[in-house]
Amino acid sequence: MDAIKAYAFRLKPGQDLKQEIQKLVTEKQIKAGWISTCVGSLTNYTIRFANQPNGSSDSGHFEIVSLTGTVSVNGSHIHIGISDSTGKTIGGHLMDGCKIYTTAEMVILSGNDFIFKRDKDGTTPWDELQVEEVKSN
Repeated sequence: MDAIKAYAFRLKPGQDLKQEIQKLVTEKQIKAGWISTCVGSLTNYTIRFANQPNGSSDSGHFEIVSLTGTVSVNGSHIHIGISDSTGKTIGGHLMDGCKIYTTAEMVILSGNDFIFKRDKDGTTPWDELQVEEVKSN
């Protein structure tokens, strides 16, 4: 197994969470990565809830209580959980439009043993994760 590479960074107020993650993935040419941790806050969210065709948006002050997913230059799939000032928590598919309030402190890990791709495989109507193992010499 090849070494795992870690990318630790902080997003600042006003940045778009999803766009900045994908920007890093593209800049670092990550072919198989995963989100290790993220804590922070948002002023706006756009999340697609389970089995819904479109995203839902709101503004206010929200804590990021969870962020998980697979990331790749070939496509990413990320879920987010956020809570409001009363502790009510919602979550779903991360979409563009999640704007950082004060910070988002993140670590993304990646390895070279796999390539993550997203293609239709006939099991669902969506592009799903396809894992290609990289053969070492």
